Amino acid sequence: MARPADTTATIIPCLRYRDAPAAIDWLCRAFGFERHAVYAEGDTVHHAQLVFGNGMVMLGSADTASEWGRRIAQPGDIGGLETQSPCVVVADIDAHYARAVAAGAELVQDIADQDYGGRGYSCRDPEGHLWWFGSYDPWKAEG
Repeated sequence: MARPADTTATIIPCLRYRDAPAAIDWLCRAFGFERHAVYAEGDTVHHAQLVFGNGMVMLGSADTASEWGRRIAQPGDIGGLETQSPCVVVADIDAHYARAVAAGAELVQDIADQDYGGRGYSCRDPEGHLWWFGSYDPWKAEG
């Protein structure tokens, strides 16, 4: 199945945060995301879109009132575990790593060359969500 011609990314990770406004600020400062759209009332973020290159993550405030919200567990509720993790391709992985560490990202796997190509590292954001950043681009042939 071909992707729609006018769409940059067809799969967009979606995350929930207890303090979504603080998470947005931190993700922009630590990881280099940029606000594309934020729909909020007070401290409740109904929907936000953050972009990085031609990729995007969407996020909102964690809640248990909505049908969707009752199906999303936060890492802090389940012993720091995750059932999925965004993977972000970064041009200058060493600079990105330094930026994330300086902003207080909790390292899970330190930066290293990967057997399949490129360099990468994994870390947690302040609410415990697991992220992978690396220079390996699966859309381009290695070598």
